[in-house]
Amino acid sequence: MAGSVKIGVLALQGAFREHIYAFEALGVSTVAVRLPDQLEGCAGLVIPGGESTAIGKLMATYGFYEAVAQHYEAGMAVWGTCAGAILIARNVLDALPDQRTLGLMDISVRRNAYGRQVDSFEADLDVVGLDQPFRGVFIRAPWIEAVAEGVEVLSQHDGRIVAAREGDLMATSFHPELTGDPRFHRLFVERVVGAPRR
Repeated sequence: MAGSVKIGVLALQGAFREHIYAFEALGVSTVAVRLPDQLEGCAGLVIPGGESTAIGKLMATYGFYEAVAQHYEAGMAVWGTCAGAILIARNVLDALPDQRTLGLMDISVRRNAYGRQVDSFEADLDVVGLDQPFRGVFIRAPWIEAVAEGVEVLSQHDGRIVAAREGDLMATSFHPELTGDPRFHRLFVERVVGAPRR
């Protein structure tokens, strides 16, 4: 895996450093993406957790909506975690009036569905493709309210979808980068990057 692909992590706001550390622990070449031209050569992009409206405004300022869409069309995989899952969703059920998303993944999400910062929690999750439960860290987390036909549900918590995959797109409501467990990052590199689109 090491050196075979380069993964970009959008580094405008939020928990981007932890994603970089997780990929580097796997020996994966990683770049902190602060400007659109740094997407060049990236086989995958992670849009991290943080504040979806703040990240969205910065993406608009720096021209990332157009750049990510172009690179995705050219074959770049995308993984959104927490706020990133909102930003890649095609439908945000409780979007703010001027909230913009990339509209890549055919899912419907609900912002802050699990409550405020004080409602943060951790839970062991059964995940398709992982042989042992994964510790999910939920911080002001959304959940995935619905998925279109052909979108694979990877994990649920209390009947709510918290991880899903659509070809070379993946969304997680929680923060795998905060656990010290690299299995989701390995799954993204090995099974999502380069996966065929439906």
